[in-house]
Amino acid sequence: MAISKNIIILILAVIVVAIVIFYMNSQGSVNTSSVSYDNMVVNNSFITKLSAIANNKTLKTDIGNGIASNLPVQKTPYTLLNINGKPEVLYIGADYCPFCAVTRWGLILALMRFGNFTKLHYMTSSASDSYPSTPTFTFYNSSYSSSLINFTSVELQTNVFNANLSNYPKLQNLTTFESNTFSKFNKGGSIPFIDFGNYSIQVGALTTPQLIDNMNWSTIESDLNNPNTAQAQAIIGTADVFTSQICTILNNSAPACK
Repeated sequence: MAISKNIIILILAVIVVAIVIFYMNSQGSVNTSSVSYDNMVVNNSFITKLSAIANNKTLKTDIGNGIASNLPVQKTPYTLLNINGKPEVLYIGADYCPFCAVTRWGLILALMRFGNFTKLHYMTSSASDSYPSTPTFTFYNSSYSSSLINFTSVELQTNVFNANLSNYPKLQNLTTFESNTFSKFNKGGSIPFIDFGNYSIQVGALTTPQLIDNMNWSTIESDLNNPNTAQAQAIIGTADVFTSQICTILNNSAPACK
């Protein structure tokens, strides 16, 4: 039995629509499924790409501080914070926080210049906060190793708002030492908060989450390889600022400081 002309047209239309949707997703033009990556382990291929960006000296030199602002505040005088004989970098944030989300990109790149992450996880910021579902990572359930520095991370809350609690559920608790450090040097209680070995304190983000909130991880990674993009200027600029703080507490002795 012959197929009618209208049915053929309908079938072709469905095929065209399917092709368009596939293309848009493959190009990173839509970001509706980003939250499905929450808490998934970052694959080794992507970690390798991030590490290559972190250790690209041309990008580092060309960008410098880039468009990073709200720079860390130096403590004068300061007593270097050591844990097990190595300078300590303490990060306090939360999964829901979009400003933590954009800060983690630069912090991860900076830390990759001094050591390695294991089981870093994908994360998005809260879908119901400003800059919803900003693509990022979480330090929760990840680990970091370095022969030069210690890195301690605390993600205080999840990224899913609980209406019964009128808040985001707790994820990790601060130790007494971490709580005292947080309250002593961060009177407003803002996050993200980073203590670079008691040499300098970072409160808040160095750039706006708006630069990446409608993107996905692969698109951001691609843009970081181009020093002329706003994403590279912001994120690698942040990484370079953080690297400078770490180099100071290492007396500029690490290869990444040369």
